[in-house]
Amino acid sequence: MAKVLMKGNEAIGEAAIRAGCLNYFAYPITPQSEVAEYLSKRMPEAGGMFLQGESEVAVGYMLFGASGAGERVFTTSSSPGVSLMSEAISYIACAQCPVVFVNIIRGGPGLGGILPSQGDYFQATKGGGHGDYHLLVMAPDSVQEAVEMVMKAFPLAEKYRNPVMILGDGLIGQMMEPVEFPEYLSSTPTNKDEWAANGMDTRKSDKPNLVKSLFLDPKALNDRNLLLKSKYDRMKIEEVCYEAYNTDGDYQALIVSYGTMSRVCRTAIDFLKAQGIEIGMIRPQTLFPFPEEAVSKASEKQSCKIVLSIEMSMGQMVEDVKLSVLGKRPVKWYGKCGGEVPNPEEIMDVIKEHI
Repeated sequence: MAKVLMKGNEAIGEAAIRAGCLNYFAYPITPQSEVAEYLSKRMPEAGGMFLQGESEVAVGYMLFGASGAGERVFTTSSSPGVSLMSEAISYIACAQCPVVFVNIIRGGPGLGGILPSQGDYFQATKGGGHGDYHLLVMAPDSVQEAVEMVMKAFPLAEKYRNPVMILGDGLIGQMMEPVEFPEYLSSTPTNKDEWAANGMDTRKSDKPNLVKSLFLDPKALNDRNLLLKSKYDRMKIEEVCYEAYNTDGDYQALIVSYGTMSRVCRTAIDFLKAQGIEIGMIRPQTLFPFPEEAVSKASEKQSCKIVLSIEMSMGQMVEDVKLSVLGKRPVKWYGKCGGEVPNPEEIMDVIKEHI
């Protein structure tokens, strides 16, 4: 398949169509508005539904309703917009509806700025809304990987009947790179007749399906939370993804980094290697479930003196890194969160300070 040069936001929209999703509800917000702009034209061409809601709050419940009726649906937004959807996301998770969310992160908190950030790690991996729930969270480091993760997200959401979120910073959405859309990642919804409120006539059934998030009986609510927890435990077994870089031999320090920041770290590692300094890196591709075992094992290398969590935030992923390392090595954080992306020379200086 020939590659085509595309902006990240536009490639994300096309990936959803190629994956088999023909329903997109959204509200514009920088730096992801090009997804909506692209799909406002492209989605009708593909025979799908494009709908701009009056707010992100409205979009959240459009997603809930369409998904609850068995439709494959997704949205894209950026940090404050996802905050406004958080109540609906909690409802969607409890009701076990498969929805795909893409967050092209901008700086915060508050209105912050429109430049790239990774400051929504807590929001995505620790809930964001109310109650005990998790999203399956993936983090691409390139436009091509964003395409592939979007295409994989729909069957994963349907496998677990759970929301999936893809975290890309503003650079992923705005940069242009060559991409292709693997045909093998196209799919169709499965098993929706077993649970969706899509009409008894449609299912040729005399039993109604009920999609809900209200459980007034304490035992029923506890049982629902135990059911959800069992899905998250299964994700931790079946869905952990990561990339190990320069970890085959000995290394003096281990970096844990994801998304665009990991690309900068990779360049720094290569520059240091040319100077005779070996550094390893674990790049989480899933942030929930987090690759705890991979980080733990990599930190145990006898030559490894320190673990560095390098992020475009004030230190959010570092908490999961510390829980993975469990005191076996010192864990330090480095990052920026105003929209500046640390360059390879900065990362090299930070590493040299700690080894």
